Amino acid sequence: MGSYAYFRKQIVPLEEAKVSIMTHAFNYGTGCFEGIRGNWNAEHEQIYIFRLREHYERLKRSAQILRIDIDESVDELCDITADVVRRCGFAQDVYIRPIAYKSAEVINLRITGVPSEVAIFVAPFPNYLPGEGVRCGTSSWRRVHDTAIPGRAKVTGIYVNSALAHAEVEENGYDEAILLTHEGNVSEGPGENIFLISSGQMVTPSPAEGILMGITRATVMELAREELGISTIERQVPRSELYSCEECFMTGTAAHLTPVLEIDHRVIGDGHPGPITHRLQNLYLDVIRGKSERYRDWCTAVSPAVVEA
Repeated sequence: MGSYAYFRKQIVPLEEAKVSIMTHAFNYGTGCFEGIRGNWNAEHEQIYIFRLREHYERLKRSAQILRIDIDESVDELCDITADVVRRCGFAQDVYIRPIAYKSAEVINLRITGVPSEVAIFVAPFPNYLPGEGVRCGTSSWRRVHDTAIPGRAKVTGIYVNSALAHAEVEENGYDEAILLTHEGNVSEGPGENIFLISSGQMVTPSPAEGILMGITRATVMELAREELGISTIERQVPRSELYSCEECFMTGTAAHLTPVLEIDHRVIGDGHPGPITHRLQNLYLDVIRGKSERYRDWCTAVSPAVVEA
């Protein structure tokens, strides 16, 4: 069974979903996207798509900022996505990429009134970062300021910033980067939000630090509050606080909840995932695979299409 995509308002084989090199979004980065996880539950023989509606609500907000018109409603996008995932037939974890983009084949910086399209594709996707923990380095590249490119929108072009930061620290022997604001405070990872257990409190950079308002971030904050009785403090985090915290972890659709074991050659805690990190990681992984009845409404269950012999 081949893979499929939603392209130009119909579901087609993936190899038919092509755009021209003249496409506005290809030339100028005028697109916005979501990364959505579909998590395979072998016992149920289903893929559980996590917080599908919330992702499309955020895509709509990103599109509004970028003046991209999306004809499809949130409900329609959810239904289309479930259909594409079902048709692809993957019996494993998948990554779903919806992208709304300026589709005109024109060389012009104007975005107002320029035609737009939505495309959705699915691909198998194992762990993005090692689940047992990562070593992070602070990047010399600073998080793009909201007055340059709006950080609340998942704009395709802004991820050049993320790619440069990740490449820099990877070449220096680290697994992932941490970006600072132009003022030198902690912002986020290239594709992750960051949390600290600092002086016994769970802390994360506030929205004012140019972060993407992560759906996994919000999920983990709710799980910490409802399941562990721990509230999260959103505030400014100085870089030096990273080095003295008791625990640290990153969250994101691709990264799930990943412990941070070392930052800039400084070991965090005892060099192993801390107790709060460990409990939250286990809770989160159960929730996204549909194993928690209490949070089952966060998951959209899809049974892969059966290939007939």
